Amino acid sequence: MNMACIGDADPFTAAIPATKVELTVSCRNLLDRDTFSKSDPICVLYTQGIANREWREFGRTEVIDNTLNPDFVRKFILDYFFEERQNLRFDLYDLDCKSDNLSKHDFLGQAFCTLGEIVGSLGSRLEKPLIGIPGKKCGTIIVRAEELSNCRESVMLQFCGNKLDKKDFFGKSDPFLVFYRSNEDGSFTICHKTEVVKNTLDPVWQAFKIPVRALCNGDYDRSIKVEVYDWDRDGGHDFIGEFSTSYREMSRSQSQFHIYEVLNPKKKGKKKKKYQNSGTVTLLSCLVDTELSFLDYIRGGTQINFTVAIDFTASNGNPSQPTSLHYMSPYQLNDYAMALRAVGEIIQDYDSDKLFPALGFGAKLPPDGRVSHEFALNGNPQNPYCNGIEGVMEAYYQSLKSVRLYGPTHFSPVINHVARYASAVTDGSQYFILLIISDGVITDMAQTKESIVNAASLPMSIIIVGVGPAEFDEMIELDGDEERISSQGRYAERDIVQFVPFRDYIDRRGNHILSMARLAKEVLAEIPDQFLSYMRTRGIKPGSLPPPYTTCPPRSPPTPCQTGKPTLKARVSLQRRPADSSGLSSTLSASSSCSSLEAFEHTADLASSLMLHCGVRFAMSCDRDAENPEWDTSKGHFS
Repeated sequence: MNMACIGDADPFTAAIPATKVELTVSCRNLLDRDTFSKSDPICVLYTQGIANREWREFGRTEVIDNTLNPDFVRKFILDYFFEERQNLRFDLYDLDCKSDNLSKHDFLGQAFCTLGEIVGSLGSRLEKPLIGIPGKKCGTIIVRAEELSNCRESVMLQFCGNKLDKKDFFGKSDPFLVFYRSNEDGSFTICHKTEVVKNTLDPVWQAFKIPVRALCNGDYDRSIKVEVYDWDRDGGHDFIGEFSTSYREMSRSQSQFHIYEVLNPKKKGKKKKKYQNSGTVTLLSCLVDTELSFLDYIRGGTQINFTVAIDFTASNGNPSQPTSLHYMSPYQLNDYAMALRAVGEIIQDYDSDKLFPALGFGAKLPPDGRVSHEFALNGNPQNPYCNGIEGVMEAYYQSLKSVRLYGPTHFSPVINHVARYASAVTDGSQYFILLIISDGVITDMAQTKESIVNAASLPMSIIIVGVGPAEFDEMIELDGDEERISSQGRYAERDIVQFVPFRDYIDRRGNHILSMARLAKEVLAEIPDQFLSYMRTRGIKPGSLPPPYTTCPPRSPPTPCQTGKPTLKARVSLQRRPADSSGLSSTLSASSSCSSLEAFEHTADLASSLMLHCGVRFAMSCDRDAENPEWDTSKGHFS
C-alpha cells in the first residue's frame, strides 16, 4: 500500500485541500494473542467515502514483532479539508503469517474518529480506547497529526558507533538507532529506525535517505533525539543511551565527522563522576538534496506512454453467455469494459495524442486458428494504435467477435513487448506504462517474474487490474509492496507493479461512475513514486522546457517515433496556490505540442486535473502550425 495518497474524496467535486497532514500511530497495552510470545501488531487505516459511506482501506503500517506497545514508524499522509467530515477507522491486528488477507490474522481492536477530531485535539494528539471485542479491554491508540511543510529537501545520513555498552551476556550488543523529532508540546514523534547490526560494539549502519520534513518538518533548529538500543528477540530491547542534535547541526557536518556522546541518564545518576558515556555515535556523512516531483519531470517534457493488454483466455467464460466476464450485454458494461473505461478515461488525459497500442493475449486468431499471446486488437500488427479509449473499446468488442478464447494465460509476451520500446529510450525523455486486465489465472509465472525483473531496470511500470471472483494470489505476489519480486536469485531493481482487484471498488448500488473513479485513483497511486524511483536511481534531472513551435524529428523503430500530424502548440501557465498567509505564489509557463484540437482539449483537462489535485491554477492559449500534413499511418508511436 502506498501511504502517500489522497483521501477518499469525490474526484469530480473535490475542493483543493487546505493542507496535508501526517498521522503517526502508537498503541499501549494491546491484547496478547500469541501463546509463547507477545503480539506482532499492525495498524490498518480505513477512510469512509462521502457518497456511499463505505469503508475502504487507505494504508497499513509496518509490522512490529513481539510488543504490546508499538510505536509505528510508517506514517499515513492525508489531505485535510476543513469543510468536510473525514471519518477514519483504525483496525489493529496481530499478524500470524505473511498473507495480506486480514481475516487470517487475529483482530486486536479498533477505534473510530474524524481527521478534524485529531487535528483539533490538544497538541493535535488524540488518545482513544480500542473497542470491538466484547468483554475485553483492548488497550488504547494514540494518533498524532502534524501539518506537513512544503520543504522538498531530503538528506542522506550515515552513522557508526564506537565502544557502545555491552548488553548481551554471551555476546556483545546488537545495536540499532531510533530517531525522534520534537513536537511543539515538548513530546517526541518517532521518524526513523536503522537496521540492527548484530554482535558488535562498533557498528556501522547503512546510509539512509529521509525527507527533511520527516526529521524536523522544515524547522532546521528543531531538536532531534536519537536513542541507541540493543536488540533482543523477545522485543524487550535494552536501552544503551541517547543524544540530541538538529538538522542544522548535522548539515554543518557535510565536510567533517561529527561525534556525539551516547549518555544513559540512569547510569550518569548512579556512577556520578566515574561515568563518562555509553560510547559514541559518529555522523559519517550528511548529503543534502532537493526532492524533485513527478510534476517537475512532466513540465520538463517527459512523455508518458500507455499500452493496454486484455486477457482473451477461455477461463473468462464463453462471451455469448451472461456468466462470462467478456459477455457483451446491450444493457451494461462487462467487467473488462468497466475496468478498461475506468482506467483509460484517466490515462488518456496524460497521453498527448491519445493513440493507445491495444493488445490481446491467449486467443486463437483467424484464419488459421494459431494461438497468440501478443496480438493487435484492431487486427493491424503494424499499427496497433487505437484512437482514444473509445477506439480501444471498439477494437475490444470487434476482437471478441473474431477471435476464439483459448489459452494459456501468458503475461510475459506483452510485458516484453513494451520493454523492447522502453529499452530504446532510457534517457528520461519517455516513460512507459502497461495496463494488463486479466481474470487472474497466470500460467507462465516464472517467465512473468523474469520479465518483470528485467523491466524493473527500464523506464516502465505495470498496472494489473484483476476482474472476476478469483483469489488473485499470483497477482498479489507480483505486486512487490511487501517483498521485492525475484527470478532465479535476481531481485527486481525497484517495485514497478501495482495490482488492484476491481471488485474491491465496485459500488454496491450500481453507481458505475463512482466505481470507476475509485478504481482509477487506486490504479495510479504508485505510478509517481515508481516513475521518480527510476529517474533518481539513474541521476536523471528534469529537462528544460521545450522551445516554442518545435517538434522532435522522426526516429526509426523500435524507438517510438513522432508522426506527421498537424500540431497545436499549447501554452500552459501554472500558478501554485499560496503556501502561507503571505499570499506569495509561484508561476511557471510551459509549452506542449498537441497533435490535434482534441489533444489540445485534453491538455486542458490535464491542467484542470493538476489544479484539482496539486493546488495549481492554469491558463492556456494555442496556435496552429501553418502546415497541415496528412497522418502517416505507417508511423506509429506511443506518445
